Amino acid sequence: MACALDDDEICNDDYYSLLNVRREATQEELKAAYRRLCMLYHPDKHRDPELKQQAEQLFYLVHEAYEVLSDPQARAIYDVYGKRGLDVKGWEVVERRRSPAEIREEYERLQREREEERLQQRTNPKGMISVGIDATDLFDRYEEDNDYEDGDIPHIEINRMHISQSIEAPLTRKVTAILSGFLSTRNGNGSGTINLALRRVTSARGWSEIDLEAGDTDGPLFGMKTFHSLTPRCFVMGQCEMQFSSRGARPSMTTVLARHLDKNTMGYLQWRWGGQSSMNTSIVRDTKSSHFAFAVQLGIPHTFMMMSYQYKFQDEDQTKIKASIKSGFFGTVVEYGAERKISRHSVVGATVRVGVPQGVSLKITLNRASQTYFFPIHLTDQLLPSAVFYATVGPLVLYLTIQHLVIRPYLRAQKEEELEKQRESSASNISKKKREAEAAVLLMQESVRRIIEAEESRMGLIILNAWYGKFVTDNSRKHERAKVIDVTVPLQCLVKDSKLILTEASKSGLPGFYDPCVGEEKSLKVLYQFRGVMHQVLSGDTEPLRIPKQSHRIDADT
Repeated sequence: MACALDDDEICNDDYYSLLNVRREATQEELKAAYRRLCMLYHPDKHRDPELKQQAEQLFYLVHEAYEVLSDPQARAIYDVYGKRGLDVKGWEVVERRRSPAEIREEYERLQREREEERLQQRTNPKGMISVGIDATDLFDRYEEDNDYEDGDIPHIEINRMHISQSIEAPLTRKVTAILSGFLSTRNGNGSGTINLALRRVTSARGWSEIDLEAGDTDGPLFGMKTFHSLTPRCFVMGQCEMQFSSRGARPSMTTVLARHLDKNTMGYLQWRWGGQSSMNTSIVRDTKSSHFAFAVQLGIPHTFMMMSYQYKFQDEDQTKIKASIKSGFFGTVVEYGAERKISRHSVVGATVRVGVPQGVSLKITLNRASQTYFFPIHLTDQLLPSAVFYATVGPLVLYLTIQHLVIRPYLRAQKEEELEKQRESSASNISKKKREAEAAVLLMQESVRRIIEAEESRMGLIILNAWYGKFVTDNSRKHERAKVIDVTVPLQCLVKDSKLILTEASKSGLPGFYDPCVGEEKSLKVLYQFRGVMHQVLSGDTEPLRIPKQSHRIDADT
């Protein structure tokens, strides 16, 4: 499901936490929680003008939360997009009798229209920079019989560079202009081309494109592409080109037929006619944890068989390892490598290429947003074990070193900077939440007094002390300051029939709570008495809590 709202548009108010109910709460559970808070915050129960005004504000918040969660349509929108999703324009066209699923579909349609309007004024830049490095002197020089003087420095040079860039400009909702070009140089000889393409969406099942290209080495090129979905499981794509040069016009044509073989597998048939005619068939299987491809091509001069496999680790850094083998009239090439996410928008990878007779090479790749940087390093023209070893171990040692000395400190500093900005931007909101929490605690005093009297009469649950926020228990972090607030009264107010039940949600949204340390890990520490025995429990911010249960008994004088 495509996310229709930006992250900074999502409201942090948690209606479920405010009512202290599960996200799967039934109408009966919502009604019971609503009635209980109404009894606590109803303005008519308070005679003091200031308390009465504070009670009116809190009563309105509780009523607003209940109104949203008790409405199936509004609740469906809130569950996906938060409070801000309820304020999006265009909902007046949605009929009230529609189901939650239809409401979500309609919401996404409205948001897609909003995104399409944004695209009219936005380009989509993509670029690639490739720097080829010849490092064969590092290894090949020692395999020759020539004598080298001590202190000779191996000769490493940049022998080729390639830079390409493209931008997209939506002209209308159906027509997009694409301008691209590249510059390339190899051993002192350079070339470049520029390409202009117009792509038009012809229907919901296809598009067509016209290409015009001109360069300083070849003559102008005119081409046409078309894509059409034959069925939901099958599509065809065709391309015709005409290259003009001093030797005359050279036509070429490519046709691709693809079909879904199952949910995760695609089959492709490709036929190319022209200067390098060939036929290619391939099978690609892509799942959540792996990617597999097998291809066979017959053609002049490129005839080969290729097989590759990629395993995707289900970790936070989205690590992938891959290996492939390709064999044909040119020889045999084996590749293996890995890639890893190093920041929110950056992925780094390294691939070792071992071939006969191509030798050994190493390719370093960095993807940063829509930009790609390649550094192919040719190590040796021969198949040397030492080159394979250093090509494999070198990038791993370099990555671990940079990760420890550069990346982690940088990300840590960036996180602290973002956290500080978040605190500054939310300072006014936190101040407001703090005033609301303090007002709620004042309104709870009378109810808490009655609850404590009832619990003492039956030797029930008494909250002695409770704190919420950031606790520092690690000796290595003693320099950090704990940031906690006293929530004894709000928790005692939630005690019912000698039980305290908190749902699986951030506790900062509970009545009488607020967030004392925005963006940092928080916990709830409770010291309570039950059946005359003292207990202590520590719970994570979003962990559900039920006491008395699974608590740790401590001595009364602790």
